[in-house]
Amino acid sequence: MILNGRVMDPETMFDAVSNVGIKNGRIAVITTDKITGTEKIDAKGLVIAPGFIDTHVHGVDPFTIKMILRDGVTTAMDLEVGAIHVGEWYDGKTQSGWQVNYGTTTSHALNRMRVHDPEIAMNEPVDMGNAAHYMHAAGEDGVVGWAMTKDTVETMNKVSRFLDEDLRQGALGLAAVPAYMARGLTTYALFEAQRVASRYGRLTAVHTRFHLSSEPPTEAALGFDEVFTNAYLLDAPLLVQHNNDYGWWEIEEKLQLARAKGLNMWSEHYPYASGATAISADFLRSEVWEDIQGNRYEETIFDPQTDSFFTRETFQETVASDPSRSIVIFMPWREEWIKYWLTMPHMAVANDGLPGHEADGNLLPWDADYSAYEGNPRTAGTHARTLRLGREQSVPLMFQLSQLSYWSALHLGDSGLQDMKDRGRVQVGKIADLTIFDPETVTDNSTFTAGENGLPSTGIPYVIVNGTVVVKKSKVLADVKPGQPIRYPVEENGRFKPVDVNRWISEKTIIPVALPAVDNCGAHVFSDDEVEE
Repeated sequence: MILNGRVMDPETMFDAVSNVGIKNGRIAVITTDKITGTEKIDAKGLVIAPGFIDTHVHGVDPFTIKMILRDGVTTAMDLEVGAIHVGEWYDGKTQSGWQVNYGTTTSHALNRMRVHDPEIAMNEPVDMGNAAHYMHAAGEDGVVGWAMTKDTVETMNKVSRFLDEDLRQGALGLAAVPAYMARGLTTYALFEAQRVASRYGRLTAVHTRFHLSSEPPTEAALGFDEVFTNAYLLDAPLLVQHNNDYGWWEIEEKLQLARAKGLNMWSEHYPYASGATAISADFLRSEVWEDIQGNRYEETIFDPQTDSFFTRETFQETVASDPSRSIVIFMPWREEWIKYWLTMPHMAVANDGLPGHEADGNLLPWDADYSAYEGNPRTAGTHARTLRLGREQSVPLMFQLSQLSYWSALHLGDSGLQDMKDRGRVQVGKIADLTIFDPETVTDNSTFTAGENGLPSTGIPYVIVNGTVVVKKSKVLADVKPGQPIRYPVEENGRFKPVDVNRWISEKTIIPVALPAVDNCGAHVFSDDEVEE
């Protein structure tokens, strides 16, 4: 029982001091009457909110989960990069136990790696927790196939078959990162990948092709237009991830118009004027980042492992020697935009947090000190920072809770995902994923200073997952693992339909007889000289 707390439910707009009773993992009662129970939390002066739902957590490791629990997260999913061998991925989490709810999409990039980098064996579940090894190996032969190689019809069908199998196993949708494959991923291959997910009625979560670009002919909004057109024609949900850079206003306007037409589309942001990614990201190449966009590595690209900025020379050397290295990108131009993101309807909050690495690049153990984490502070502080900035800006608290939880649950639930229809709300009968915080003091504490990257948020003394207390008096409890899979039911049969040139011609034209297959989607094998260029 949670007594005397301010219960806030963004769906019904209920907002009143009440007592909440939890039984068998669900909310059994919300009342002003006296209730009794076996465990009591005194929530006087605190808000009882739906547990924060994060659709963009790359850190699927125990230490990262410990950090985000202190930040109020009860459900952590990686919808941007996703995973491969999804059935085994879910089985592994179930067997080991997990402190928060977990879920994943099928990874377009990693499944392309299976096809275009055949020299590497990828026979285990791979996600961002262990992808660095495979990313490094994929480039050892001089060709990063998954990022640089255009598909033929044959290879596109191979990728689609892998995607379909992951979706059959319950994956939440397609993870698409065309920004990292801008020179290898054709528009038709992306369209076909989205079609694979659409056959199941599932979303595409996307890091758009031209994210960060402000210069024609590759303005950021064009990357959105690409996936939006596909999703619209395929009648499929669309999540635009970290829509927090140039062109965000155009994309948000289009998303609002799309929702007005009944389309299930929304976006994410995190309230930082910085980003983080692998150093080998295609959009950080010198000829793009410095020569075209006018940035300087010495001012924008930061190495948390050395606590220093790169130069053009050291950047290029590190790309060659350690292409999976995590770096921080400073983007001061975002500062003026954050206040608008905090007030944008259906713009959810997601931290884009990377795995919990220490200085040597290894994953930290669960019981490591928070000061050992080296990475972007957004992993530890995004949700509390949102609440703090919203408080300072007088954003209505109910609106903030919609950004932090309800809108993600709403749109995923509208995609047919029952696990989300029962979350993101504080209502009788719903699953008891709850975050209890002090609206006057909740704040982030993580910074870009070495030793402070992972400092936990404060003002969130209790976090409850599936009716079980996991954070108690601001301490994450060890070996308490009530997290449940967020997953579609496994289907007996897949829905894969290969692309066939002759069938396409017979269906789309008036030619009465089949012709020899002559089209390979414009695929081109890069020579060594072209790869170097």
